[in-house]
Amino acid sequence: MASIKEVEKVADDLEQLVGALRSELTNGSDFEKLTQIADEISEHADNAAQTFSTVNETLMSRIDELKGSRSGGRSRSSSGGQSKGS
Repeated sequence: MASIKEVEKVADDLEQLVGALRSELTNGSDFEKLTQIADEISEHADNAAQTFSTVNETLMSRIDELKGSRSGGRSRSSSGGQSKGS
């Protein structure tokens, strides 16, 4: 799993790529180069989104586990062994 620190690096890379895209648009429209830059931007954005999704899933899973362990001892004693069903 990628970390939030790694996403910071992705964001830095995205800034550089956007700068390159603007430069290419301003200095000359080499459409092949524009396509390559846009593809790289897309890949970096996908990586960031995947990291956020993974972190969110991990956190939500942990929250659900904590909720289950708190309520499991009081009102759900009969379903305590089924806290990870899906």
